Amino acid sequence: MAVTREDRTLGERVRANPRPALFWLAGVVVLFALEFGAFMNAIMSTLPWAAVGGALPGTSIWAGLAGVGDTLASLPTLLSRDLVPNQGYYVPGEGWEQTFLGLEPAVAWGLRVTLIYVYAFVFFGWLANGYFVFRRHYRYAAWTPYDDMLDHLRDHRWGQFGFVIVFGFVVMAVFAPALGPTTVAQNIADPYSHEIQYYDQEAQEVSTALVGDANRAATSKGSADRNVGPLSYDSYDRYHPFGTLPSGKDLFTFMMAGARVSLFIGLLYISLASGVAILLALLTAYYKGLLDLVVVVTGDSVQALPQLLVLILLSFVLSDTWLADIYNGGLLLALIFAVTGWPYLWRAVRGPALQISEEEWIDAAKSFGQTPWTTMQKHMLPYVVGYLLIYASLSLGGAIIGVAGLSFLGLGVNPPTPEWGRAVSAGQPYVATASWHISLLPGIMVVLIVTAFNALGDGIRDAIDPQSEGGSGSEVATAGGSGA
Repeated sequence: MAVTREDRTLGERVRANPRPALFWLAGVVVLFALEFGAFMNAIMSTLPWAAVGGALPGTSIWAGLAGVGDTLASLPTLLSRDLVPNQGYYVPGEGWEQTFLGLEPAVAWGLRVTLIYVYAFVFFGWLANGYFVFRRHYRYAAWTPYDDMLDHLRDHRWGQFGFVIVFGFVVMAVFAPALGPTTVAQNIADPYSHEIQYYDQEAQEVSTALVGDANRAATSKGSADRNVGPLSYDSYDRYHPFGTLPSGKDLFTFMMAGARVSLFIGLLYISLASGVAILLALLTAYYKGLLDLVVVVTGDSVQALPQLLVLILLSFVLSDTWLADIYNGGLLLALIFAVTGWPYLWRAVRGPALQISEEEWIDAAKSFGQTPWTTMQKHMLPYVVGYLLIYASLSLGGAIIGVAGLSFLGLGVNPPTPEWGRAVSAGQPYVATASWHISLLPGIMVVLIVTAFNALGDGIRDAIDPQSEGGSGSEVATAGGSGA
């Protein structure tokens, strides 16, 4: 009996026609290798390797692995600040020194930022092209529901707006060290351990100064003579795209590093809460009865608690524990959000899970002796996961604004780790002064990112279920409230 194309597994289809898959894979490898050091830096600087290693057995082995990771994170990359430097000084009659090709620092920095975003766009585009390679060469079905979803997303301008902003936010988090005009270690965390060179007008020579001293001369505190606004230079020829903080530290560098912190907390919270929500939704929809009642009562009890007060209380009570030392309180915040936020996601997917559990093919799977876990995994999960993506996107924006709110109140992520809410709090006394940028720019970014996640969630919802286009206010409120 001849084996048709439809009967072959994906691996067999790839082996029968390997050229398209190998060409696509080679492109992924090349693009990944160009910025491998940046990806490793994001992993090593985000995950709490040292704190976790100290709490686990085999500390020496863990320390060795962390050392290897640090070495890989220090590998040169195509778009690093070393290859495209923007920090230098201006010598009258000679021009800019120590910047890329002698360009003005603002131009050199803008060039590096542009190249990073072009690279990120190309990399994502090539990854997305993998789906079309699969569809053209290896998928046996002429049509699947995913084709219609993509078609709906192509026409969904609101969802596309959300995707573009979220994409830019993720690039901020991954490439934060290269995007800033300076580094967190040099300018924010330990400025008195680093030096910069500048041209001393009085001595008519190149001199050095501690970054901390330079920051004290670049403070933004409301008055015209004590303010470094957006798109300007300080007296040490350092360029500040967003201006400086009241401490004189660079606001743009602070914001880029804060994006990584917010993304880490948001993704960890969503991963944990979504895992609990999807597991409980499948179990309660399949077994119903007493199990469903217990989860309903538990979920309602958690939802009845004032989430903001619970976040503040637990953040304060657990501030002296070892959990608060991991990522300067970032892990603790993510865990608290997950513990208090899973009922919102579970409520969002419980209805679809109950609906699919009543279908005839579920009864057929049971009658054929299929195990409950196999039935849930193969027949129920694919239907429910789409709804989870919608509300997870909406909740992620809520988590980001929740973290910013806690940092504004002086809770949550501990200094000197950058967080957007702390920048808003630092600039609050200067809102009506020349230093308006300190609060306004971070505030705009928080609003923009939260709006973008909601727009992306709307786009995903309308792509999965076009009849629900436009959605209802209650759905959005229910999901968005999980991060309040």
